[in-house]
Amino acid sequence: MAKILGNFHLALVIGVVLLLVAMFGLHGDAMDGAYWTQWLRFLHTFAGVLWIGLLYYFNFVQIPTMPKVPAELKPGVSKYIAPAALFWFRWAALATVILGLLVAETSQGGYVARALSLTEGYRTIGIGMWLGLIMAANVWFIIWPNQKRALGIVPADDDRKARSATTAMIASRTNLILSIPMLYAMITQSHVGG
Repeated sequence: MAKILGNFHLALVIGVVLLLVAMFGLHGDAMDGAYWTQWLRFLHTFAGVLWIGLLYYFNFVQIPTMPKVPAELKPGVSKYIAPAALFWFRWAALATVILGLLVAETSQGGYVARALSLTEGYRTIGIGMWLGLIMAANVWFIIWPNQKRALGIVPADDDRKARSATTAMIASRTNLILSIPMLYAMITQSHVGG
């Protein structure tokens, strides 16, 4: 069992196979247009869990723990763990936004414009969408460029690395703050309305 579950890619394939078995076993006869909108919603949620899960990992675990890590062990995080986590973090952010916009455009006659303009009935989801867009922009245009310098992925002198690390941390903490009302808005729209 350790050989199977110890292999990330194999475990992921098994999860996808089980997903397909559940999909076709439970809903094989109901795969119309409405079903595929729900499928997009599932993918949007999956990507969002990955994105926000990594955001919370950075803010609850990595950032507070790094000052306690002995200097000789820090490269293990900065050269291996952080770049890998940032890869999934930034691409999950992009996937979450794209899939979320697709869900909004394939649901209820398409409501992206109504939500983003905060039209009555769509304010809650619209606020969640705006917060998500701001957070994704933070990931791609502030956190990632600064982390590349801070982690030495691109050349920078020590002073610039330190400033970039601080900027990335502030943007990450901003996303942590924004994620709380964003998650509230995303979840409550379908239960409370807008």
